[in-house]
Amino acid sequence: MTKYIMLQGTSSHVGKSILTTALCRIFFQDGINIAPFKAQNMALNSYVTEDGREMGRAQIAQAEAAGLKPSVEMNPVLLKPTGNASSQVILMGRPIGNMSAKQYHQGYSLKAFETVKQALNILQNKFEMLAIEGAGSPAEVNLKANDIVNMRIAKYLNAPVLLIADIDRGGALASLVGTLELLDGDERDLVKGLVINKFRGDIKLLTPAIDFLEKKTAKPVLGVIPYLENLGIDDEDSVSLDDKITTNNNAPLKIAVIRTPKISNFTDFAALAQEKDVFLYYAAKPEQLGKPDLIILPGSKNTTEDLLHLRACGIEKKLQKAHADKIPLIGICGGYQMLGQKICDPYHTESSHNTITAFSFLTMITTFARKKITSQVTAQSLDWHFLDEQHDFSSLHGYEIHMGLTEFTAKTAHPFVIKKHNGKKVDKIDGAISSDNLIMGSYIHGIFDNDEYRRTLLNMLRRRKGLSPLPLQQNYAAQKQAAFNRLAQTVRSALDMEKLKQIISKD
Repeated sequence: MTKYIMLQGTSSHVGKSILTTALCRIFFQDGINIAPFKAQNMALNSYVTEDGREMGRAQIAQAEAAGLKPSVEMNPVLLKPTGNASSQVILMGRPIGNMSAKQYHQGYSLKAFETVKQALNILQNKFEMLAIEGAGSPAEVNLKANDIVNMRIAKYLNAPVLLIADIDRGGALASLVGTLELLDGDERDLVKGLVINKFRGDIKLLTPAIDFLEKKTAKPVLGVIPYLENLGIDDEDSVSLDDKITTNNNAPLKIAVIRTPKISNFTDFAALAQEKDVFLYYAAKPEQLGKPDLIILPGSKNTTEDLLHLRACGIEKKLQKAHADKIPLIGICGGYQMLGQKICDPYHTESSHNTITAFSFLTMITTFARKKITSQVTAQSLDWHFLDEQHDFSSLHGYEIHMGLTEFTAKTAHPFVIKKHNGKKVDKIDGAISSDNLIMGSYIHGIFDNDEYRRTLLNMLRRRKGLSPLPLQQNYAAQKQAAFNRLAQTVRSALDMEKLKQIISKD
């Protein structure tokens, strides 16, 4: 019989995703066949599974921590905000259309719960335990009737719940007590313990608060988790960019990522940020761009609206100035599309605009189609002569998530050829390089996770600055595994694991 533990929070961004990841790794280390689950995820960070379906990035990290290949049953409902209080709705990895918040929450979410139950049934037949993540707060009274990710799941499974608060924000005690007060009696009974997350300082000073909480709520405080910096584990959404702590600001290479309102898959740059000779930062305003050694234009859930935003706020002019100053620029997915001459949206899949003029750095036109392309890919270099250097790469791994089809209006160099789509052999060009070799674009997400490719690019930037190249500095995949182990060790030491195991066994 499958066992459960569910993590809910007093609000968004209290650490539910990371603590669920920690429990996945802890129980995996203990030999338990455990899988993550989140009924509904709202995020712009997503990933493509081996069978070409899309799911939330947080559950990807949790699956990796549990030693598993991700599957969409772990996140059966994914909502990707598109702007104007609407989202693209993705069920079991396939988009079914865009809906307004009102349409979804008042009319569709309970229908989607049937898909959630199907996914749970599949996981229950495969795994001994599920580590279940909630979303936001279970006490949002205006959303509660149609909520399918918090207490509806807990009650459906009779799953014990840990309620998490972020003490770094302040008000943790009030948020824990207040959340419990707003829950119905049967929901409150499912909360079996409290967790205080992101604590800085002397734990002894917190003892009176813990004593108060346990007396006031009649719930045990199972642990106080210290604030963990630079975890090296994928974040769920761009809100976490505000909390990035930079330790490499004196590094010789400066890489600027343009931060757009609908930035997606910013996890593309995690491996770059962990290189010791790189200072990677996000620029949302023209004055924040500075004079980097490389500018990256990232993916976007709404390419046209983000492009118009960059034009209105003055970043487009900054990019033109940077190009004149011979600062290299790389566009990924939506950022790649922006580098072309035009973006056409005849079916209005993203916005009300039929056609908009793009930045015109590359000789190409992108037209949005009704069907989204989602696939894992294997690629090799075709004509990769970026920054006047020629390099060969035989096996690069990544994934595609995009709506647009790109056509070229002049002879163009293409950096990659995709050899496999979801395991099937293909032979398809990808990307473009400008005639001056300073600008490159590609549809491949995760390209910088390839160790040799990443270090080659960084060494090219080093040579441009008169610096000697460095040997390979990190094995990114191994580094992620080490990060999971570090997280598990910290949480295991901070939680009352015996009490937690008793809670799981009883329910």
